[in-house]
Amino acid sequence: VIPYGVYDLANNASWVSVGTDHDTPEFAVASIRRWWQKMGRESFPAASKLLVMADAGGSNGYRPRLWKSELQRLTDEIGLRIEVCHFPPGTSKWNKIEHRMFCHITKNWRGRPLVSEEVVVQLIGATTTSKGLRINAAMDKRNYPLGIEVSDERMQALNLKENKFHGDWNYAISPQVTTE
Repeated sequence: VIPYGVYDLANNASWVSVGTDHDTPEFAVASIRRWWQKMGRESFPAASKLLVMADAGGSNGYRPRLWKSELQRLTDEIGLRIEVCHFPPGTSKWNKIEHRMFCHITKNWRGRPLVSEEVVVQLIGATTTSKGLRINAAMDKRNYPLGIEVSDERMQALNLKENKFHGDWNYAISPQVTTE
C-alpha cells in the first residue's frame, strides 16, 4: 500500500489516502482533493487559497509536470488558488507531516501485523495523540498509471505564477478564467 498524507497544521488533523497502485503525481493530487472534500472545505469554508508544502522530490516534487497539471485541474474544480512551497532537497525532515503525523502512525501500528489493506487503513485512522491529533484515512483503489506525459502546450496553458524567491520551488496556480 501507498500512504499519502495531508496534514492540517491549524487544526492538528490529517487525511491519509491509502493507495494500492502507484505513487504518482495524479495520486498525490487526488489525495489533496479527497482531504478538501472530506475535511478541508468544512474546516475552512471562507478559504480563498490553499498552501501546500511539499518535499522537493517524489510524486509531489517540483519537477514532475503532471503534479502541476493535476494541481491546475484541482484548482479549477474547487475555485481556490493553490500556493506551493517545496522544501529544498535534503530537508524533508523540516516537513511537519513527518514529525507530527507519520511518526505517530508508525508508532500506532508497531508490532501489529499489517495483514490486509483494511487493517492498514483502520490502524492509520485510529491514530491519535495526547495533543489532540486526529487522523482520518480511506482506501483509494483507483489506478494511477505511470509515464503520463504532459505536453509543452499544456504546461504553457497552466495558470501558474512563479514566486520571486526560487520560482522553480515556490509558485501559485490559480483557477483558469473561462469566458462563456
